Amino acid sequence: MSDHRQHLEEKYTWDLTTIFPTDEAWEEEEKALRALCQEVGVYQGHLLDSASSLLEVTNKYLAIHRRLETLYVYASMKNDQDTTVAKYQEFQAKASALYGYLNESFAFFEPEFMQISQEQFDSFLSEEKELEDYRYFFEKLLRGKEHVLSQESEALLASASEIFSAPSETFAILDNADIGFPWVTNDDGEVIELTHGNFISLMESKNRDIRKGAFEAHYSVYEQFQHTYAKTLQSHVKVQNFKAKVRHYESARQAAMSLNFIPESVYDALITSVHNHLPLLHRYMALRQRLLGLDDLKMYDVYAPLSEMDLAVTYEEALEKAEQVLSIFGEDYTERVKRAFSERWIDVHVNKGKRSGAYSGGSYDTNAFMLLNWQDTLDNLFTLVHETGHSMHSTFTRENQPYVYGDYSIFLAEIASTTNENILTEALLAEVKDVKERFAILNHYLDGFKGTVFRQTQFAEFEHLIHKADQEGQVLTSDYLNQLYADLNEKYYGLKASDNPEIQYEWARIPHFYYNYYVYQYATGFAAASYLADRIVHGNQEDKDKYLAYLKAGNSADALDVIAKAGVDMTTSDYIDQAFEVFEKRLSELEDLVDLL
Repeated sequence: MSDHRQHLEEKYTWDLTTIFPTDEAWEEEEKALRALCQEVGVYQGHLLDSASSLLEVTNKYLAIHRRLETLYVYASMKNDQDTTVAKYQEFQAKASALYGYLNESFAFFEPEFMQISQEQFDSFLSEEKELEDYRYFFEKLLRGKEHVLSQESEALLASASEIFSAPSETFAILDNADIGFPWVTNDDGEVIELTHGNFISLMESKNRDIRKGAFEAHYSVYEQFQHTYAKTLQSHVKVQNFKAKVRHYESARQAAMSLNFIPESVYDALITSVHNHLPLLHRYMALRQRLLGLDDLKMYDVYAPLSEMDLAVTYEEALEKAEQVLSIFGEDYTERVKRAFSERWIDVHVNKGKRSGAYSGGSYDTNAFMLLNWQDTLDNLFTLVHETGHSMHSTFTRENQPYVYGDYSIFLAEIASTTNENILTEALLAEVKDVKERFAILNHYLDGFKGTVFRQTQFAEFEHLIHKADQEGQVLTSDYLNQLYADLNEKYYGLKASDNPEIQYEWARIPHFYYNYYVYQYATGFAAASYLADRIVHGNQEDKDKYLAYLKAGNSADALDVIAKAGVDMTTSDYIDQAFEVFEKRLSELEDLVDLL
């Protein structure tokens, strides 16, 4: 333990000796895996020699991946607990390099496998019964066959990967390293330099002048560099459209969504449903204006706190509350939650050098560890149940699936965690009597819904429109992007673009636009979680059993088929519409509470 962690009580730190007992054991494993990667070359050109050859190489491929995953997780978590320790920086760099080496060593696997005929595939599976365990794994590869190019073309595209990533990397360097923000005044009357880190807290100030000053200062920089940001975003969009075209997809969206076999109709259903329910967001904005006592609501007022109450929750109280609330899932779930809370799966407190934020991690052969940076707030209680949702999803998946299916799709990743948050909201609302506390909990939920379903759908719509515009020959100049974003923002929030001129530049600062059709999944995931939580709290045992079946399924089927096990059909908009029913019910209650405050 570094000096920065000496003061921490052991029970509040994660126990990484359950992965490797010592750093020396990690170093031995790293050497062993490097040696294994050097031996892989003998398999090249022989994958389809026979059914037993296919089984041997696939087993070797997955076995090395499995061990490397554990190696990487130890290194990255050791680094995250104190990023100033050079030794663990080196461990993480070595593990990352080994991943690159492994992928290079097995680069032949997919192109060689794509040469298999259906007849040969069926024959191999009947000859070698153990291959049956990999049927879905192989079938997923084959479904992408028409989009895999020749080995020569694939090698060419792979060698250009650094060029393709240049727009997003240029954006990241410009946005995080090169630009500087003006100095502004904070709540304590101090003049401070505006940063990405303190911008949101300034937007949450109760002092409108401070919000306005920070907002205008922040966007003045994006206005100044709008042409450069437009060029990086335009270049990124061109890269995605180019890659989709050469791989024979109709669009970049189709290419991105096909990775998880999600039909594009899921994306369109989300946008249509959100459009139909925009009057609810406008109602919430009107309530916000009324509560803040403003003649006119501006975009810099959207994050101002509505509740005067900061609910204090200690970590010990949070553990107790989380365990109580999550017991709704039954004994199996509760037993694993107790293990997570008592067997040092969680790194709880802040220390110098520790990575910020929170996450759930681990690998197939480790505990589903969690990193927190605990503060005694209601938000942190929600974070604890959120990360516990991820960890329980991982635990049930790993216990019930072989390694090849022992993970879950990104499309489903946020559902288990957000379901837990929604169940916590239901539980708190069921027991709270104080009007101000009830107001704070409802406001927390509505703000979360606004930020995830409405805002991420706004991002998703903008992202799709700019890809389509480029495909149709439109040049994505800053003028074009500003106008498009301003119009969308006005449509969503109901606040005139002409009254909020700075917001037209917001697109320039959003890193998610470089994630390639990722953001829509935040919104679909939140909506599905809202729907599921309602079913679990107000439904019957069958609803809970179905939910656990989804947690156990991992990657053993397509994402839409896995979530269907929980009783959600994400090919229709029903689940989104029902999530909006919950939002409207809670908005109406908040409106009623205002008169009682």
